[in-house]
Amino acid sequence: MRAFVVASLIAAGAAAARAQPAPRGRQASRAAGPRGAAAAAVRVWTDSVTIPTYPVGPADPDPIFYTGEVYQGARRHIYPYAAQDALTDSLEPRRYLALHLENEFLRITVLPQLGGKVFEALDKTDGYDFIYHQHVIKPALIGMLGAWTSGGIEWDVFQHHRATAFMPVDWATASNPDGSKTIWVGERERRQRMRWLVGLTLRPGRSYLEAQVRLVNATPWPHTMLYWSNAAVPVDSQYQFFFPPGVRVAAFHGKVVFTTWPVGSGTYAGGVDERGVDQSWWKSQPSPTSFFAWNLDQDFFGGYDHGRRAGVVHVADHHVMIGAKVWEWGPGPAGHLWDSRILTDSDGPYAELMAGAYSNNQPDYTWFQPYDVRGFTEYWYPVRDIGGFTNATLDAAVNLVVAGGAARVGFNATSVRRGAHAVLLVGGRVVLDSTVTIGPARPFVATVPVPAGTPAADVGAELRASDGTVLVGYTPPQPCAPPRLPEPVRPPPPPPDISSNDLLYAIGQRYEQINSAVVDPGAYYDEILKRDSGDARANLRLGEELNRRWRYLDAAQHLRRALERLGPGYTIPASGEAFYQLGIALAGEGRPDSARDAFQRAAWDPRYRAAAEIQLAELALAAASWDSALAASRRALAAQAGGELARGLEAAALRHLGRPAEAERVAA
Repeated sequence: MRAFVVASLIAAGAAAARAQPAPRGRQASRAAGPRGAAAAAVRVWTDSVTIPTYPVGPADPDPIFYTGEVYQGARRHIYPYAAQDALTDSLEPRRYLALHLENEFLRITVLPQLGGKVFEALDKTDGYDFIYHQHVIKPALIGMLGAWTSGGIEWDVFQHHRATAFMPVDWATASNPDGSKTIWVGERERRQRMRWLVGLTLRPGRSYLEAQVRLVNATPWPHTMLYWSNAAVPVDSQYQFFFPPGVRVAAFHGKVVFTTWPVGSGTYAGGVDERGVDQSWWKSQPSPTSFFAWNLDQDFFGGYDHGRRAGVVHVADHHVMIGAKVWEWGPGPAGHLWDSRILTDSDGPYAELMAGAYSNNQPDYTWFQPYDVRGFTEYWYPVRDIGGFTNATLDAAVNLVVAGGAARVGFNATSVRRGAHAVLLVGGRVVLDSTVTIGPARPFVATVPVPAGTPAADVGAELRASDGTVLVGYTPPQPCAPPRLPEPVRPPPPPPDISSNDLLYAIGQRYEQINSAVVDPGAYYDEILKRDSGDARANLRLGEELNRRWRYLDAAQHLRRALERLGPGYTIPASGEAFYQLGIALAGEGRPDSARDAFQRAAWDPRYRAAAEIQLAELALAAASWDSALAASRRALAAQAGGELARGLEAAALRHLGRPAEAERVAA
């Protein structure tokens, strides 16, 4: 038997939450509650809140296996979770564990029993809920398992509207050396055995909510995954969505339809004629729809309510968080039914501002290699009184509109800046330079005349810190012709009609990657093997799939065929992937010595070194070869910084070697 040792998702010791029946968690250090603390201090505390709730009946006790159902454009594979589809129409008060963060500008509440979502996000400077705040828990059958609730910020990890969005997650709180406080939420997702963590942090003197995201493939298999943070926002007829000005095209789900943005140019999803319609306004969409930004070229997007003079900005590195999406039920009859009766009792309509990492559409997954670890950070902050935003950074947002012989400029900063300069330039010449004290509660707004006929592209605005550092700036782009729309994605021909083996393989990979419930990727690999039984790529994919199904003898046959083709003339293959998969098959057959040889060969390839060394460490632990296990786990760590599984194996080896103090430090 092989030993699998994994590091804990969140630090061990869940005693702090045992009084609560559902989530497991702890407080890393006790923090003062909201009373009696210094005005500028960040506070974190736990208590319970009572929320009117429409309870969900018991989960289905019978396992449901995949039967070809489509969910959010992908396979609805829910096992080993149970369906949660027994909705009720009775309303009762229910207590929930609440985790709170607060500083001088924001108050945040997280509910770990409801998927770890941010339940409330309040701008204390003007009392505006910059995230949609539900006052009732009213599930509808929208989630992968069934029950799902609207509102807050939902963590759609590995799958859109993930399976556990209505289930408890692990949690912890932490006090950090810089005075900031963090709420951690996360879990091991049981469908694929992958893990995720989100650390929500407020910092002293800053008006943004920071989310540190960590994704872990703690399995020996490559998986496909996506990540979207789903922030609901309250909307009405004066609410407007903002993509960066460089976004001139939007796509629907699956990239099957494109349109110009913000003003439409043709028929969009559902057959709606968007010609001449400014789609950035919530009131413009009669029916439920989505807009995904195409070629996101800056680090921000968000929404603004012109009536309430307040909104929200999302900021993240657009090279990692390449997705920006607007989803709306719309003001028509269908939307009104959902956001006034089905999902809430009295909180009104909402829309979703979704930010995607490694993905710019849904379903649009990326490959997540064995034992890989990924991390990134995203931010939300409220803005007020500036009429929208044309650029935003982590320090500040700017809105610049040039029309009617005037330039209207507004700045909102995420911290108090004394001696800052609000600057407006026309043709490179400074026409406004106001020294201001600006901050989350003190935006700057001005209207400045400009010479008649001045092109908007000749006008620029900058907010400069007292030392001259530009906190945010914006110059409108030069006018240009409407963009040419990309070709929509269309279903491929059946495998026999495709002449190229390369194209067969690429299509199979695509439909494997997007978890297609409609197109069988295996049919494209099978067609390749009909034409060439020794094709390395098709044999490798089939061998990997057989490994996942524990058919190790059959897998090894295909993997050896792949290695024969990859190493003609007895040469060493360039890639370690086939050796790695062969090692898994041999270990599964109960041949650890042969498996070790295969994993050692796989480790020659830097792309598979960490994964192969983890496998070698597990084999060594199973054989009670503690020194070998320690060495392999440390080689894995050297190949992959931050690998939690390798640290768990290292700790296990140290414990068996009689070095408990070192083992405890590594585990911590």
